Amino acid sequence: MKLWWRLAVAVLAGVWLSGFASAVRTAAQGQAPAATQTRKAGEVFKNVTTDALKELSVDDFIGAMGVIADDLGLDCADCHPNAGTDQVDWVVDTPRKRTARRMVAMVGNINRTNFAGVQRVTCWTCHHGRDIPASTIALDTLYDAPNSEKDDIVKAEPGEPSATQILDKYIQALGGAQRLAGLTSFVAAGASVGYMGLGGNGEFSIYAKAPNQRTTLIRFKDHPDRGDSTWAFSGPAGWIKTPRGLLGEYELTGGELDGARLEAQMSFPGQIKQVLNNWRVGAKQSIGDRDFQVVQGTGPRNFLATLYFDQQTGLLARLIRYSPSPVGRMPTQIDYADYRDVGGIKFPFEYNFKWLDGRYTAKINDVKTNVAIDSALFGRPSARR
Repeated sequence: MKLWWRLAVAVLAGVWLSGFASAVRTAAQGQAPAATQTRKAGEVFKNVTTDALKELSVDDFIGAMGVIADDLGLDCADCHPNAGTDQVDWVVDTPRKRTARRMVAMVGNINRTNFAGVQRVTCWTCHHGRDIPASTIALDTLYDAPNSEKDDIVKAEPGEPSATQILDKYIQALGGAQRLAGLTSFVAAGASVGYMGLGGNGEFSIYAKAPNQRTTLIRFKDHPDRGDSTWAFSGPAGWIKTPRGLLGEYELTGGELDGARLEAQMSFPGQIKQVLNNWRVGAKQSIGDRDFQVVQGTGPRNFLATLYFDQQTGLLARLIRYSPSPVGRMPTQIDYADYRDVGGIKFPFEYNFKWLDGRYTAKINDVKTNVAIDSALFGRPSARR
């Protein structure tokens, strides 16, 4: 895997660029796509010819590109000449793009003919971060630490507490159902910190209104040229605005919409038992030196989320949400830490975000509850004054 590229992504991680994190605005080439609402990737982007990818929503297509890049240990410039500069050419055909198209079709065919269409094989199955898959196991690996990869699908584990018991313990640990029911809104403010200190710090804010509205905003007041980055969910609709991202701003219509909805609902955890379906409890898993109870639920369109609860405190420590794509699930991970009491309710004062193209930490220094929030904050970012 290319360390220099991962560090370059980390420089941009403070603004949480989604998908093509290295991309400058396509408009720099005069190729800015038209409005993306409800349009498929094959309509918005030029040179997308693979049927499975053409049918994706724009947000899912961008995520799928991240899956391919990370599974092969590549970056955007390996397939798109000059990606990361204002001379990028997204449209030109390259040998790697042609190979990738064949591989996507091959993986789809393997799953159809061998697994009744269930996605058992993905790019990661063979590549594991290499552009050319290894064909022989390294003996040092064989006799070293065991494989730490976990299945996406959690299998029910006999003898564990029920999902209801674990979720009820979480509600109680936060302050109890009655106090959580009285939480109607909150504003959390602090700083975003780029991974490994790269990218500089920004002003970080979360605005949330019950039951399912949430906006995350990052501003770099000392560098206004970087623009503000916004992730907004109004209840029915969501948007991402990342000025240095490929599209600048676009509406969510696929897996990212489901993810934004879940994060908005989870902001008011008194309703946690209703935000997903088919809850099941898996075997305990370790993170660091502590054991966590694992609970998984499903949502619309094969959306999947796994939650890790500290079995001692009952508090949520990690959320991994997965959106489906033809090349493998697209994970986003949020770790929660430093819970503090605010008016009888515990809030995490540290968030660690990881996704396919980067990572950053948000450190909160102030939370205000049950405050008035302008509804415009949850709408399309470009429509706000």
